[in-house]
Amino acid sequence: MRVLITGAAGFLGSHLCEKLINEGHFVIGMDNFITGSPDNLEHLAGNPNFTFIRHDVSNFIFVPGKVQAVMHFASPASPNPASPYGYTNLPIQTMKAGALGTHNTLGVARAHNARYLLASTSEIYGDPLEHPQKETYWGHVDPIGVRSVYDEAKRFAEALTMAYHGYHGLNTSIVRIFNTYGPRMRLDDGRVVPNFIQQAIRGEPLTVYGDGQQTRSFCFVSDLVDGIYRLLMSDEHNPVNIGNPNEMNMIEFAQTINRIVGNSSGITSQPALRLGDDPQRRRPDITRAKELLQWEPKVSLEQGIALTVPYFRQKMGLE
Repeated sequence: MRVLITGAAGFLGSHLCEKLINEGHFVIGMDNFITGSPDNLEHLAGNPNFTFIRHDVSNFIFVPGKVQAVMHFASPASPNPASPYGYTNLPIQTMKAGALGTHNTLGVARAHNARYLLASTSEIYGDPLEHPQKETYWGHVDPIGVRSVYDEAKRFAEALTMAYHGYHGLNTSIVRIFNTYGPRMRLDDGRVVPNFIQQAIRGEPLTVYGDGQQTRSFCFVSDLVDGIYRLLMSDEHNPVNIGNPNEMNMIEFAQTINRIVGNSSGITSQPALRLGDDPQRRRPDITRAKELLQWEPKVSLEQGIALTVPYFRQKMGLE
């Protein structure tokens, strides 16, 4: 297939480009580098199965030649206000990527009668009252809170995607992505994985906020990309959770990072730092992914962190 991937220079987008090319497809990568980095695509330069278009998806998209699939992954994703790349610091761009970007990419898919895959998020569940979260859960979201620019952009994107499926008969799919980590994450992303790994590498105590009992489920990027690829190649139209159901609290996670990196400085506590309706528990129910895609994560947290640490050392100038 010839596949358009928006957000191609981002953490997930760049791994998707690599996956599709390795599977024998031709990839057209698109990004405007607001949060993505050209470094993430450097290894694909000169590859005959890859071309790149620098473009903002909130503007009309034209792709010459036939396209068989469109994957819309363009959006800021970090909630952390300390990061210049967090969506709280890019609120309008985030809403435009989710609304106008989804509309424009759906237009490309419709023009080519192509398979369409939307990158949605576990954030559409908000601070969930259901645990673990199933695709049938409608969510518990503040529509005007500080996180709403991302949450509501993705909820709108899902609604528009299903509207195109129902009204135009477009062959669409939606992946709800849970916490993912691995090489090519931004060091200044502001989220817990980059923060903990960098502190551990520097030999500092890892900063845990509040009582450290808030939980997350971490999926290694190769597992996530495999699940997304299986969804793309399937006939499924309804949303599918892709993530790792192995849930742990922040203290357990910090201890795991310290053990793998070999950091003996331990953990330090800071007052709770909660951004709006920041979810206190997050764990995917992946029953549908298992049944429909025969997918479940294979990489353990210990293996995934061990594969990620060398990338951070290199980016920190230590290797």
